[in-house]
Amino acid sequence: MTQGSMAQEERTRAMTSTKKLARLVGLLYVLLSIPGFYGLVYVPSALIVDGNAAATAHNILGSETFFRSGIVANLIAQALFILVALMLYRLLKGVDKTLAALMAILLVVSVPITFLAEVHHLAIPKLLDGTGPAAAFSEAQRNAQMMTSLDSYDNGILVAEIFWGLWLFPLGVLIFRSGFLPRFLGVLLFIAGFAYLAECFAWLLMPALGPVVGKFASPLRALELAMPLWLLIMGAKDQPLAD
Repeated sequence: MTQGSMAQEERTRAMTSTKKLARLVGLLYVLLSIPGFYGLVYVPSALIVDGNAAATAHNILGSETFFRSGIVANLIAQALFILVALMLYRLLKGVDKTLAALMAILLVVSVPITFLAEVHHLAIPKLLDGTGPAAAFSEAQRNAQMMTSLDSYDNGILVAEIFWGLWLFPLGVLIFRSGFLPRFLGVLLFIAGFAYLAECFAWLLMPALGPVVGKFASPLRALELAMPLWLLIMGAKDQPLAD
């Protein structure tokens, strides 16, 4: 048997065994979390100063490549989520094909929403460029437009987060019923899903309560990470995948 055929056979086994596919899903999920965190949390927290448009504009203009790297990182992470959705569907469709399809759809729907939100980030460097298309505006006006773009981006991410919460419910049910993954993971995903929705609707309905709810919801949302970490480290009970 040639090395090429052996490698192909190994890949085939990985895609027909729940344990090996689960570990592949966990690995990809953990890997994409790195650029996701970088683009969604680290870069904005380093550059954006709440309530201070001038300082924020100064930071972005002084670190434009850093600012753009956050955009690229988030786009990469969101695109990889499509692959995660397909792999999870393959892993769990034998439990309930309809529920697995719903899970994948809810996750994939969030991707174009996030992509569109990043368009508002992409507009900011040109808005702040005093020699570009916004040259006719004063610095204060350019800064105001920048803050409007940042608010529009936040609103887009807020809508995407609704789906980041919703997809965890069918995923939690599938894991709970799977028989090859521990049920407590499904429970944790339900808690994380409720935390996402609670924070989102607090911001949508009562923005003043958004930060308060967010303080309690953020650690609960992080429970979602228990699933990919378990898949990566422990895998799943080894059994053939459903056709």
